[in-house]
Parts: sequence; structure tokens; C-alpha cells
Amino acid sequence: MADLTRRQWNKLAVSSLAMTALPANLFGKTRMINSTFKGVLIGAQSYSFRDRPTDGLIKGLVEVGIGSCELWQNGHVEPLRFPDSKLPFRDALREWRLTKGVAECQALRQKFANAGIDIYAFNYSFRDNYSDEEMDKGFQMAQALGAKVITASAVLSVVKRVDQYARKYKMRVGMHNHSNIHANEFATPDDFAQAMQGASEYICINLDIGHFTAANFDAVDFLTQHHSRIVTLHLKDRKRNQGDNVPFGEGDTPIQAVLRLLRDKKWAIPANIEYEYQGKDTIAEMKKCLAYCKQALGA
Repeated sequence: MADLTRRQWNKLAVSSLAMTALPANLFGKTRMINSTFKGVLIGAQSYSFRDRPTDGLIKGLVEVGIGSCELWQNGHVEPLRFPDSKLPFRDALREWRLTKGVAECQALRQKFANAGIDIYAFNYSFRDNYSDEEMDKGFQMAQALGAKVITASAVLSVVKRVDQYARKYKMRVGMHNHSNIHANEFATPDDFAQAMQGASEYICINLDIGHFTAANFDAVDFLTQHHSRIVTLHLKDRKRNQGDNVPFGEGDTPIQAVLRLLRDKKWAIPANIEYEYQGKDTIAEMKKCLAYCKQALGA
């Protein structure tokens, strides 16, 4: 190869730098963020970034290095207020869902894709006051987002209605548990069993291992028994006996054991960080949570 002149070298160097600065999707391909470690997909419940709007959420996920998102409906998909509407908020929200929701979700899907982030799940929490049209639109919105599953902080009384649409769209819905044990709410293993009894295979579980631990149940045992019906996990650390949310590694939640079980059994269940304890900076705390998960997996 002939020696390059200084002018030729400078021209080549500038050209190379320009190429490295090109957007990831310039040639029709998006450089997706890889947050799978030792075979375990570590994602984020976007509630973790509740202190910022959707664009800030996307920037935060990129900065932390997480490429899979469970998208929280409140504020990150659906508006929190309707200043130009004369309708009560609940009616205005229903109108938005029925008239604008799908188109807005299509646009959001592109935003996330452009940033290299996959929307794995849409968190759309069905309640008894949802109309049939709102339930149907929830599944359409999930499809528009490209979500594989829906997660829902729902109530037991709504499961049969949800199942009708889950069958229609052939989309799994993971019911999310909290720690406080109340009638009609998801908290105990029996609550999940009741929901799935007589339902289709599309009624599934979104197991929050922190809340499960705080309610004094065994997340490792439950995961072992019911992994085939669990569509996502929420990772947070809490103390037993309805204890507080604390930084990863300071509570009683078996985060490490759960992640290693996913790794060793090769169960394809996304584990989504849900940053809920009190920290000074969301990005810094999310980075700590991710580092904790990687260390647990030996990555």
C-alpha cells in the first residue's frame, strides 16, 4: 500500500470521524441497546423514571444502558391532565384513549426504536370502571407500541372481562401484585390462583418480588412453581413484614437468587428494575441497581 500524504490522511480521518457520528438508524438499521446479561434480560419499569416526561425517560434509559422497557401508562403514555378539555378528567382520559391512543402509541414506538430501546410490555391497569371500548383500545395501544405483553395493576373482579380481549388479541396479560392484602386486590399466591382458575392461558402473572417479600411470601419458590405463567418480574428490595423500599442488597428480597435462577434455568422472563426507594438522583440510582443485577449474574 502506497504511503499516504498528510492531506490524504487528514481527509480520511475526518471522513472516519463523521461516519462514527452518524445516527444508528441512518441505513435502516437501529443499533439496539443490549441489556441481556448471562442470558437474562434486565429491563426497566418506566415508573422508575416517574420524575421526568417520556423524552427524559428515553434519555435516561440510554444513559443507564437499559434496552428493554415496561412502559408505564401514567404520564409516559397517557396525559396526566387535559387543560383544553371541559370534560372531567376521567371522561377526557376515556375520550383520549378512544380517539388518540393508538396513533400516539405508534409515534412512541418509533421514538423508542430510534433510541435503540424495545418496548417489551405496556403497563395498562384495567379497573372496573374501564368501559369495554377502553379495554379493547388498551390491547390496540399495546400492539401499536410493539409490546409483547400487557402488565396490569388490576383487580380480581375485572379478570374475566380482560380475558375476553386477551383471547381476541392473543396477548398475555400479567397481573401485578402489591403487598397490602385486601379483598379483590392481587397480593397473595391464592389471588393469582383465583385469577387463573377457569381463565385462558393469556391470563398470567407480573410478579413483583419486592412486594411479594414484604407480604412474607417466598418469591424463589413461587417463581420455581409458576415460571411458565410469569411474563415479567419487577425487581425492588423491601423488608419483610410490610417493610420499606430500600437500595438493592439492603432488604430481604432475594434478588440475587431470583436472577441466578433465571440464568441457570434459562427461563426467558424479563426482570425489570423498578426503582422505588428514596434516592438523590434517578440516573445514579438506576445505574447502581443495574450494576447490582450484573454482579449477581456474574456479568
